[in-house]
Amino acid sequence: METHLITLTFQECNVRYGLAPAELHEFLQAGLLRAAPAPETVIVDEPDELPRLARLYHELSLPPEALDVILAMRQRLVRLQALLAHETARARQLENFLRGNGAVEEL
Repeated sequence: METHLITLTFQECNVRYGLAPAELHEFLQAGLLRAAPAPETVIVDEPDELPRLARLYHELSLPPEALDVILAMRQRLVRLQALLAHETARARQLENFLRGNGAVEEL
């Protein structure tokens, strides 16, 4: 999975997602976001990460520590879903091989 880095200013985060600078500093301290080299900017590793973070923060009023747990669980779920899809494809391939319908190839 390819990662796309996005750099946003605190002002952009405030306008787009309703996150005040104080809230962004809390997220930086909690490790939810990374500081960019320029002052008052953040780096977002995943395009959907900041909107998701803002939505959880605003709609559920969760503290940064809880947001960290939720986002970590989501990342683990995404990895497990990808692994399940890979193993399902592998099992399907082996079933086809046993039926004589194809060769076993590395996925």
